[in-house]
Amino acid sequence: MSAPGMPLWLDLLISLLVVGGAGIALVGSWGLFTLPTFFTRMHPPALIATLGCWCVLHAALLYFWAQTGSPAPRLFLIALFVALTVPITSIFLMRAALFRARRAGADVPANLSGQASSRDASATASGTAD
Repeated sequence: MSAPGMPLWLDLLISLLVVGGAGIALVGSWGLFTLPTFFTRMHPPALIATLGCWCVLHAALLYFWAQTGSPAPRLFLIALFVALTVPITSIFLMRAALFRARRAGADVPANLSGQASSRDASATASGTAD
């Protein structure tokens, strides 16, 4: 049933955005559940689920714009918050996981910050470096 005064094409577009966003978020959640390591599990929620959130926000923006005649500013704030916090949080989680993996001696990429870790420095000082 269409909302009063809203054209059918807009109802369909909003519905497609909501269902598409939910489907995209489901794919991201499935990837989080099924991928084997922490490092591979970082990508689906950071990339795919964010896209799903954006689709739902665009649907809400279109709906409220059609109902009230003006965009809802709080939706822009939500989109800005998601766009800023998800990449930053993902970077911090990945850096913490890399730090812990290096401390545990796991096979992870080398430190690219230009500073040797304390383990590398002590190995070099004692002459046991590769």
